[in-house]
Amino acid sequence: SLSSWRQRRDLCQNKRILFSQSNSQFDANDAPLSSYQQSFEQDSMLRTTMSVSRRQVRWSHRSIAGAAAPFKPWQQHMIECDGDYRKERHLEEHIGGPLYAHQSSLPRLPIPTLEETMQRFLPTALPLAKSEDEKASIQEACQQFPVEAAKLQARLVERGDVEMADTSWLQLWWNQLGYLQVRDSVVINVSYYFHFADDPTATTGTARGAAILFGAAEFRKKVCSGQLPAETVGKKKTVLCSTAYKYMFHACRIPRHDQDSYRIYDPSRYSHAIVARKGHFFSLPVCDPITGDPVALADLQAALEQIEALADASPAPLELGILTSNDRDAWADARNYLLDTGGVAMEQALENIESGAMLLCLDDEDPVSRRQCGELLLHGGMKSSSNRWFDKSIQIICTNNGKAGLLGEHSMMDGMPMVGLADHVTKTTYATAESRSPPAAGGVPVENIFAATQSTLDASDVPTLIGESKIAFSDWIGKHEINVQSFQGYGASFMKKAGYSPDAYVQMAMQLATFRLWGEQGGTYEATQVRPFLHGRTETTRSVSTESEAFVKCMGLSPNFFEKDAAAREEKVSLLKNAVNAHVKYIGNAAQAMGVDRHLFGLSMLVGDGEAAPALYSNPLFARSKTWRVSTSNLTHPRFENWGYGEVTPNGVGLSYSVHANHCMFSVTALKEQGFSERLCHHLEESLLEMQALVEIDQPLRSRL
Repeated sequence: SLSSWRQRRDLCQNKRILFSQSNSQFDANDAPLSSYQQSFEQDSMLRTTMSVSRRQVRWSHRSIAGAAAPFKPWQQHMIECDGDYRKERHLEEHIGGPLYAHQSSLPRLPIPTLEETMQRFLPTALPLAKSEDEKASIQEACQQFPVEAAKLQARLVERGDVEMADTSWLQLWWNQLGYLQVRDSVVINVSYYFHFADDPTATTGTARGAAILFGAAEFRKKVCSGQLPAETVGKKKTVLCSTAYKYMFHACRIPRHDQDSYRIYDPSRYSHAIVARKGHFFSLPVCDPITGDPVALADLQAALEQIEALADASPAPLELGILTSNDRDAWADARNYLLDTGGVAMEQALENIESGAMLLCLDDEDPVSRRQCGELLLHGGMKSSSNRWFDKSIQIICTNNGKAGLLGEHSMMDGMPMVGLADHVTKTTYATAESRSPPAAGGVPVENIFAATQSTLDASDVPTLIGESKIAFSDWIGKHEINVQSFQGYGASFMKKAGYSPDAYVQMAMQLATFRLWGEQGGTYEATQVRPFLHGRTETTRSVSTESEAFVKCMGLSPNFFEKDAAAREEKVSLLKNAVNAHVKYIGNAAQAMGVDRHLFGLSMLVGDGEAAPALYSNPLFARSKTWRVSTSNLTHPRFENWGYGEVTPNGVGLSYSVHANHCMFSVTALKEQGFSERLCHHLEESLLEMQALVEIDQPLRSRL
C-alpha cells in the first residue's frame, strides 16, 4: 500500500542520517564546493531570507528521501559541475566497485609529436584543395609548422605533465568550450537519439514505458552502486574510462550565462523518475528506497496509466518544457524568472525535475515510419516538444502505439556509455520484466510537479516567455529535415567475406555518395572514442584522404553498374582497397589518441596574447579541412531501428549509420534549404550497389551471401 511504501521511505531516511553520522571515510574536505555550487547556494539565499526553513521544507518534500542500502550517501545532496572531471573524482573513490576500480591505473591521453601530426594531416587536406596554389601553400605551411609550433608543443607537454597531470590535458577545454559554453539550443545541435526496435509484448505507451523504467531502474542500481563492470574493448579486453557514468542518472544540465553547469544528485536520497504527458510533469518512485530494486512492474504501469488519465483529462498546462529548447542565455533568463516568480515552490519543482533518475515522455503520438520516429525522438515536433525537458541527461520517449527511443544530452557523456543502458532496457521486454518483477505492492504515489506554481505563473510573464520559445523552436525545427535510407541489399557479412572492414567500406560509400552530391569531397568526421585513456572522450577520424580521393574520382559523378572494361574494373577495385586500408590505418591511430584534430586544437589554445600563430592556422585549406560537412558516426546495435543527430555546419549533414549483418541503416539530418537529405539517401544506395557489383565481379565466389 502507499502507507507501507511511505513507512519504508521514512525508515530509509533514518538509516541515511545514521550512516552519514558514522561515515568517516568520506569527509567534507574531500569534496570542496565548486564555484558553481557556491553560486547556487548564494543565489538560493538571495531568493529568500528564510534559507534554513526553506532548506528543511525542500528536504521534507523530496519525493524519495533516504539512503538505499546499496548506495553510500554523499556528503552533499547535489554537486554542481563546471566541466572539470577532476572535481567529481572523489565520488568514484567513494562509490567504488568494479565500475571505478581501474580509474587510477588508466593511462593518460598522449600527445603526438608535431612531425607525426603533420604527416597524418596533410593527406587529409590536399584532396580538398581548389587549386595547385592551395596545395603548394598548405604543403609549405605543414613544413614550417614543427618549427613555428615548437613553443606551443612545449607548453602543451607541460600542461599534460604538470597542470593536468592527474587527468586528460584536453578534457576541461573540450567539456567547456565544446559543450557548456556553447550558447545555441541543445536541440538538434547537441542531443542525439536512439530509436529502439519494437517490443512485441508491449504495444501501448504505458506498457512499454513501464518495462523500460523497470529495466532502467535495474541498470541504475548497478551504475550508482558501482557494481556495473567497467567496459572493455577489443580482444585484449582493454578497460575503458568510467568517469562519464556519474553524469548518467539523476543528472541535468543547468542553463547559465556564458557557461552552463551540470548538476548530479545523490542516488541514496533520490529514487524517483519524472514522467511527462501532454506538457504535464509528474514524479513517481521507480526504486525501492531501501534495496534500490525496481518498483513492481504492475505498480509502474498502473502509475503511468494514472498519469496518462490525469493529463488527458486536465486543461492544457503552461508549456514549461519548451523553455528548455531555447538558446542557453534565453533559457537561463527564463529559469531565473521562474525561480523569482515561483519562489520556494518553483525551486522545489525544478529540483524535483533535475534530481529525477530519468525522464519518461509519454507522447500522445502514433508514428510509424523511421523518419517519423526520428523527428519525434530528436526534437518532438510542435506537438510534443513541450513534453520534453531537453536538459535531462536521459529522456525515454514512448508513444501511444508502443514505439520507443532515447534522447541523450551530450555535454558530459558521449553516446557509448548510454548504449549500455539502451542495451539493457531493450533486452528487458515487458514479458521479461514481468518475469523478474516482484509482486504488486498496491501502487506508488504520483505527484504533479508544477501544480503548486500554476496559478502564480499564469499571472506572470511566463506565458510570454513560453510564446517566444515556441516561435524560436518552430523556426529552428522547421528549417530541418530527416531522411532515412534503409539499405537492404547487403551488409557486414558481404563486406567481410569480400575482405573489407565493414566500417571503412561504408565510409568509402559515403565518400562516393557525398562526392556525387556536391561534385567534390567535403571534410568528413567519424567519431572515434579514446576512452582507454583517463577522462578520454573522442578523437576525429578523417575520412578524406588521397586514397579516398583517387577512388571517388575514378568512380566518377555518375554510376556505372556494368563496367565491362576489365582494366577499369581492376583499377576501381584496387583503389577501393587502398582507400579502405588507409581509413583502417587512420582510425587505428585515432583510437590510440594519435589523430590530428585534438592535437591541433590543443596547440591553438596555447597561443598567447600578441603572439603570432603558426601560418597553418590561417590557411584557407586548413579551415576547409576541418569544416565537417559530413559528420558521421557508426553505432550498430541489434535492437536499434535507427539513430541520429544534427549537422554541425549549415552546408553539411549529420550522417549516422549502422552496419548490420545483412543491411545498413542511415539517418541524414540537414537544413531543408540545402536539399541534401533525400538526394544523399539516393546516392548512398546507388554507391553501395555499384560497389557491390565491382566486388562481386572481382571476387565472385567469396562475395556470395
